[in-house]
Amino acid sequence: MALGFLSRLRQGLARSSAKIGESLGAVFVRRKLDDAALEELEDVLLAADLGTGVARRVIAEFRRTRFGREVTDEEVREALAGEIAAILAPVAKPFVPDPALHPHVVLVVGVNGTGKTTTIGKMALQLREQGKRVVLVAGDTFRAAAVEQLQIWGERTGAPVIAGPANTDAAGLAFDALTRAKADGADVLLIDTAGRLHNKAALMEELRKIIRVLKKQDATAPHSVLLVLDATTGQNALNQVEVFKEMVDVTGLAVTKLDGSARGGVVVALAEEFHLPVHYVGVGEQAADLRAFDAEEFAKGLVGAG
Repeated sequence: MALGFLSRLRQGLARSSAKIGESLGAVFVRRKLDDAALEELEDVLLAADLGTGVARRVIAEFRRTRFGREVTDEEVREALAGEIAAILAPVAKPFVPDPALHPHVVLVVGVNGTGKTTTIGKMALQLREQGKRVVLVAGDTFRAAAVEQLQIWGERTGAPVIAGPANTDAAGLAFDALTRAKADGADVLLIDTAGRLHNKAALMEELRKIIRVLKKQDATAPHSVLLVLDATTGQNALNQVEVFKEMVDVTGLAVTKLDGSARGGVVVALAEEFHLPVHYVGVGEQAADLRAFDAEEFAKGLVGAG
């Protein structure tokens, strides 16, 4: 990860780390790590959206290794960063297209407003910078703004965008796009989708239809299903994973808008509960603000350590 991004990551997580830091400072002004202190620490972790499973795991480890010792908030922060990094390390897996696939088909899902379309555009830019041939599909056909947004990213990245008239059949569009991507020898096909959860049955059917149609051309497609989550929703992000796992076989996550939230801890809760690869984190509007997930740097940035 470039130094510029690491500083932006810390900046983006400033709200989360400030919230945790202030709370730790109030609990630990050189005091013994006794039952009362551990109880207060657990409250801090829960308030930071780390989730009950993570909070219990961290408290158990602190009880085992530091109980009865005098500690400062800095020591607790460093230890906390280490515990969080250990939880995150198994899921920190950058997205790498399979070079044997032409194309590697990525279905991008998530509720409206999470930053799906922007995430696709930023992914396309990074893949193009790596020399990959990319095709984009404007599959959220009910939202004209999503189609226009993807077309702008297509112009910026030099990636062709497959789009149709308003309310066109998303599955048919995906089929045509895969045909073209194969003909063009594309490396990656990124498919945007609708995210209207107020009618879950209709959305589920649409996503499953897209998958069925893709499999008519390539039985192994889609090769990745990327779920985009908005960090500002906190614990609701866990509910969204449950919903989309019920609809489709989610293979990885991208967590956006970490810069607009004090709820960055939800990434840790997601890792602990679902063990799904976290491919990307987003900490701003710029293309360079979407990057591969680094467990150690994220953990330090989250708690303001090191």
